[in-house]
Amino acid sequence: MKIAVWFSCGAPSAVAAKLAVDEYGRLGDEVVICNNPVREEGLDNRRFLRDVSNWIGQEIISVTHPDYPDASVEEVWDHEKAMVFPHGAPCTRLLKKGARQIWEHNNTIDWHVLGFTLEEQARHDRFVLTERSNVLPVLIERGLTRADCFRIVQEAGLELPEAYRLGYPNANCRGCCKATSPTYWNHVRVTDPDVFERRATQSRRLNVRLVRYLGKRIFLDELPTTAKGRPLKSMPDCSTFCEEKTVKVRGPRRG
Repeated sequence: MKIAVWFSCGAPSAVAAKLAVDEYGRLGDEVVICNNPVREEGLDNRRFLRDVSNWIGQEIISVTHPDYPDASVEEVWDHEKAMVFPHGAPCTRLLKKGARQIWEHNNTIDWHVLGFTLEEQARHDRFVLTERSNVLPVLIERGLTRADCFRIVQEAGLELPEAYRLGYPNANCRGCCKATSPTYWNHVRVTDPDVFERRATQSRRLNVRLVRYLGKRIFLDELPTTAKGRPLKSMPDCSTFCEEKTVKVRGPRRG
């Protein structure tokens, strides 16, 4: 039996990888741990990936889309001339989902393991219905929450990715185009001002209003520095599977 574990550089998928290798690898099954690198992720994600690889005692392979060898979300957005479409972000569709589908075409996989935690039972169930039925819910079946996964990683002596220490809800790439909260974007503005400026410039060029403020979509460079929305909450990891639809945020065409 061949099992693919999709590691996203977050604590839950790290624990899921460890459990899969310990349980199924011990039984003689082939466990392959895959990661879709993204250039715009925090650099510390690569350090965490190496630490996790050492922890589980197994190589983590990179799975990239052949059309985007640099795995850059900014390159995808420029090529697609948009940052978000009605049925999901193009960066996820190509750099994550597309890369995974191409890899799967050349690798027969019996089961998939993802970092769905106990709080994500509904998301897991929806995923099984809409994407893949052959999923091993290694975290859910053990009743493990996100907090449990953070604790397990830290008790193993691993330092969590910098993104968590900076107050981000997950270890996705900074300045995620799926986010619409003024709280999130002003957090990016403070912790990663260069990223905020790049997103603001590119979204202007592509005519995309990324943030919702006072009931309407606005450009990032129009967002007041004091604007706040709801507190930051955990967004789904930007994994190889994108079963959730995202609303259209392309701004009206000028002229």
